[in-house]
Amino acid sequence: MFIEKEPYYKPIGREIEVFEHAFKNKLPLLLKGPTGTGKSRFVEHMAYRLQKDLITVACHEETSSTDLIGRFIIKGAETVWQDGPLTRAVKEGSIIYLDEIAEARPDVIVAIHPLTDFRRLLYIDKLGIEVQAHPDFMLVASFNPGYQKGFKELKPSTRQRFVSLSFAYPQAEIEREIVANESRIDAATAKRLVKIGEKIRNLTELGLAETVSTRLLVDAGKLIHTGLNKRLAVQTAVVEPLTDDPDTLEALKDMTDLMI
Repeated sequence: MFIEKEPYYKPIGREIEVFEHAFKNKLPLLLKGPTGTGKSRFVEHMAYRLQKDLITVACHEETSSTDLIGRFIIKGAETVWQDGPLTRAVKEGSIIYLDEIAEARPDVIVAIHPLTDFRRLLYIDKLGIEVQAHPDFMLVASFNPGYQKGFKELKPSTRQRFVSLSFAYPQAEIEREIVANESRIDAATAKRLVKIGEKIRNLTELGLAETVSTRLLVDAGKLIHTGLNKRLAVQTAVVEPLTDDPDTLEALKDMTDLMI
């Protein structure tokens, strides 16, 4: 996918500079951080900035190396080989983004290893060939350290094959700017939404599997911008996605109603 319109992205550090140097040096990049901190938007922004095609794969527990590399398919009366997204990126010189790579099956990690060192090779066992990566090919992956759903982590031997960037929730001033820009709400409402996000993130005693992401705050802002009641927008876009526990929901709803 070639991104024609520049995606909005607000830098929170020197991540743009790191990405550009990783691309220049043909190094794979790993983005670490919780859900909704802008990792995917950052990759889209960099693909636009570098004028490169971007192929994104949302990894899950069933994602296999075959899904990425390719498979034989029946086409008419014959069996033909169909390249997977990783193979296409390697051949065409695209940026491939493996989102939540730790969720994928172990054979995916095995498949990408030769692409993450000096060899930059992709082995296609089913065809008995190896493909040298295009000079502009770049592998970018992301994962959420300590993700409580499955407690899946990347092995140190895998992590050390990547240049790594850590993403966290931005400082309040930057987050207010992001929320206001993305949802087109006024600065005062954006400020209230960010304060709600900060308050919930500090409530560690609730034991939430995930806390409030910038993405959720933007979603609430969008609902408010189109006329939905502010309290209802926060309840449905911020509170409800966090938990199914009735007592926790009630506590969060009461708290956020006082803040918006």
